[in-house]
Amino acid sequence: MLQILISACLIGENCKWDGSNNRNQDVLNFMKKMEGKAKFHPVCPEQAGGLPTPRAASEIHMPDEAVMNTEGEDVTAEFLLGADFALREAKKYDCTIAILKERSPSCGSNGIYDGTFSHKLREGMGKTAALLAGYGLKVYGESRLKELEAVINSGELT
Repeated sequence: MLQILISACLIGENCKWDGSNNRNQDVLNFMKKMEGKAKFHPVCPEQAGGLPTPRAASEIHMPDEAVMNTEGEDVTAEFLLGADFALREAKKYDCTIAILKERSPSCGSNGIYDGTFSHKLREGMGKTAALLAGYGLKVYGESRLKELEAVINSGELT
């Protein structure tokens, strides 16, 4: 059975920076389709790194890659602690795949906000996504579920 790490906010946990969630019906439908094929392990790296909920919004600034929040605080250490926690969880459950929230400074895997808090995207990965990918996990954002499903059904990941 596949073991998949998943952003807790995508399944409806209120761990998003503003105290809400990013509940995604496509993600929930995917999880239902994968019953018997995959087990899911939710994680919120930002909470795991010690940040409260709610908390000030954060983005990764250039060129130093520091994670700064809207209050001007450097929260890079908390983001790195959370990424390390997510990696430990992935190792604990032998996860080979992660489904992570797109554009997040923790979980974004195919572009993140540019650090100006202006909703502009740039190339790059969030701290958790980058660490997991560096350790060989296949990282997917929620918009790539059909691609992931095709890969799983083809048997390429088993």
